[in-house]
Amino acid sequence: METGNAISPTTFPAATHVTLGVTGCIGAYKAVLVLRGLQQAGATVEVVMTDAAQRFIQPLTFQAIAGRPVHTSLWDQTAGAEIAHIALARRTQALVVAPATANCLAKFANGLADDFLSTLYLATTCPVLVAPAMNVEMWRHPATQANLDRLRERGVHIIEPESGFLACGAVGEGRLAAPERIVAAVVQRLTAAGRSLAGHHVLVTAGPTIEAIDPVRYLTNRSSGKMGYAVARAARARGAQVTLVTGPTRLPPPDGIEVIRVRSTREMYEAVLQRLDAATIVVKAAAVCDYRPRQASPEKLKKSQSPLERLELEPTEDILAAVGARKGQRFVVGFAAETSWSAAAAVEKLRRKQADLLVFNNITEADAGFDADTNRVTLVMPDGSLSQLPLMTKDALAHRILDAVLDRLCQPSVTAV
Repeated sequence: METGNAISPTTFPAATHVTLGVTGCIGAYKAVLVLRGLQQAGATVEVVMTDAAQRFIQPLTFQAIAGRPVHTSLWDQTAGAEIAHIALARRTQALVVAPATANCLAKFANGLADDFLSTLYLATTCPVLVAPAMNVEMWRHPATQANLDRLRERGVHIIEPESGFLACGAVGEGRLAAPERIVAAVVQRLTAAGRSLAGHHVLVTAGPTIEAIDPVRYLTNRSSGKMGYAVARAARARGAQVTLVTGPTRLPPPDGIEVIRVRSTREMYEAVLQRLDAATIVVKAAAVCDYRPRQASPEKLKKSQSPLERLELEPTEDILAAVGARKGQRFVVGFAAETSWSAAAAVEKLRRKQADLLVFNNITEADAGFDADTNRVTLVMPDGSLSQLPLMTKDALAHRILDAVLDRLCQPSVTAV
């Protein structure tokens, strides 16, 4: 796990017991990193492996790291008089399955119990988290999505897979979530941090906006929405009510979150202001277009040999400034995606927009900025103080941003409505 994402050894309360289920997927090797991350967070971990998982990685690997026997069979004669899966269900405080195959999800959703892991799931009353991993078409199949919906309805927390290059050679959703994301999700469910935003309503914007030139062409930017979606998930994991106003993205909607889909900057502006009264914290992570055509053509502009000499543009609505002017006691977080760094300019922007925290990132840096799964930012405070954060996943960064919000809210001069 990256140094910037390391979990403190004292994150979990004392005597926290977590069970890690591993199913048959090429991503099974990453479960070793999940195991180690859970241990670093202070948990005692027992591992359960399906038969298929053992074809990808040996139980001895997990046994050596966990320091405990690995559960592989319902018919283990060394378990003694106790019914092993029932006893494990009673002593564990969270069941996390990573990776969780389509077959595992189907078993859980339909109550099938034909191996140690599936019987353990049915006997478990503690929080259950699953991190799916599979081929993109298997992930998108209606049967898989129906099983996921059923599990969500029953309170199972789905750690959404990531997009990227898959073992089958395809590119798309289905890659196992990063180990630090999985560990962070377990931490949030089992610690006080999981309720640190209880009572708050967090309004998040994400993604790009689109401004039409004609019915075919438009102006936009390269924002993927990943940072805003990560903030929305993190706020929800901390117990907040969350509303996500999102421009067009390819990301799946986060669980348990009200999602408002918009297209243009004006639509996002109106959606945010309509919901501002209910919010106590606003996180403006969207990358909105700064300009739009003054007059969009109702017909497609035809190509000719002559240059298009003039496309007249006008400024779009400044959503962050509008929120800052109306913020009252709300805590407002702004983002600045720039190609060069100036501490003075960042502080000036924060004060001009009347925000309480500015997240600055240089989009020209490697592995940071638009469409990356990682980011490297500087947190800017109104008093001019700066906090430079190392490269980390956007999910990990989302929690660091919310930590900074909570730190400021705890100061006497900053209170939420």
